[in-house]
Amino acid sequence: MKRVQLDKDIQPLSEFRANAASMIEKIKTEHRPLVITQHGKSSAVLLDVGDYEQIIDTIELLQEINQARQEIEDGKGTEHEEFMSLLKKRLGKA
Repeated sequence: MKRVQLDKDIQPLSEFRANAASMIEKIKTEHRPLVITQHGKSSAVLLDVGDYEQIIDTIELLQEINQARQEIEDGKGTEHEEFMSLLKKRLGKA
């Protein structure tokens, strides 16, 4: 997903209502979010579904990495050799 371009990707709600289909198509093809304003203030962001899913996947991965880092700092980690041995046993390769 590309970043918002302030001169192109911010539209008032009234403009979005009048041109919703073409704006949604632009979001899908250009993979740039659209910021919709209401009463002169940012109100919502419209994203392509694939771009949204990618953002969620990235957030979840970062949360898992952070949790793993915390577990290692807390001494809850497993040494590489021990983990590989357990994995091979589970896969029936030991």
